[in-house]
Amino acid sequence: MSHLPRIGISVGDLAGIGPEIIYKTFLDTRLLKYCTPVVYGMATSLFDDFPVDEQVGPLTFRQVRSAADIDPGKLNAVTCWEEDFVLTPGQPTQASGAAARESLLAACRDLKAGLLDGIVTAPISKENTQSDEFRYPGHTEFLTSFFGASESLMLLASDDLRVATLTGHIPLKDVATRVTPELLRTKLQILLNSLRQDFGIEKPRVAVLGLNPHAGENGLLGTEEGKIVTPVIQQFLQEGHLVYGPYPADGYFGTGQYHQFDATLALYHDQGLIPFKTLAFERGVNYTAGLPIVRTSPDHGTAYGLAGQFRADPTSFREALYMACDLVRQRAGQVVVW
Repeated sequence: MSHLPRIGISVGDLAGIGPEIIYKTFLDTRLLKYCTPVVYGMATSLFDDFPVDEQVGPLTFRQVRSAADIDPGKLNAVTCWEEDFVLTPGQPTQASGAAARESLLAACRDLKAGLLDGIVTAPISKENTQSDEFRYPGHTEFLTSFFGASESLMLLASDDLRVATLTGHIPLKDVATRVTPELLRTKLQILLNSLRQDFGIEKPRVAVLGLNPHAGENGLLGTEEGKIVTPVIQQFLQEGHLVYGPYPADGYFGTGQYHQFDATLALYHDQGLIPFKTLAFERGVNYTAGLPIVRTSPDHGTAYGLAGQFRADPTSFREALYMACDLVRQRAGQVVVW
């Protein structure tokens, strides 16, 4: 790679903490030696309500019409709308939802056009972002469709803790019917590929959790493990992959067994995200594995209850930015130490 990673940043819902964590992250000007950031949708007054840091002074963004005109090593912003929004922190509106969509779409178009190397997405409200043109339960599903992938994988990462989910943003009552051998094989393969390609782990060790309490207790508490999960795991083992399980989720995390593996595949959203956020909430990063592009995000939501108070912690967003840069370099063949 002959240039600093060009990282597009969608601002998320403007009524949430997205603008604040972006602002706080870039108060550390050392980041400009690590990447060229491009914020999408910055109206002139986006950061006006935030206190000016006495040492850094007001942040100055180079406002451009296209990512083709960004200045390397500078704070850049691509204009996505002309009007300034009158917003009340913590109170999402149709305007804040529309801005979130416009910011995300503009960043993704430039990424697809090769003007960016990766994107970091600030939190959106899944409900508030919906429109006739945007019917997706979250970033992951939209990005999978936009970049033409047949499947992708939600992978939460923090240092050596990595937790992926077989199923994503679906009702709990629908999970059991979605757990099929075909889906499990597909998601496991994406996870193994990502651990090798994106994280540089030549022979990754992966644990698979069970669906039922106590991983089904040999069929007493459910048959999905014996009929679906175990046969797929055995198939991967026979192919030479280090895939093990199924493990009861409570004991697996409670005893720290996850330390023995490079990644864990949970079978549904809360089974994986509750322990992950308990262990690594402040530093956790959400990565969409299986896509032809690099996308990361903080592992938290819009936090409307914190908006406007200048108390939001930017650590997860900053870690997402670092990880996006590292993943871009890893895919470009540069040496990255995780």
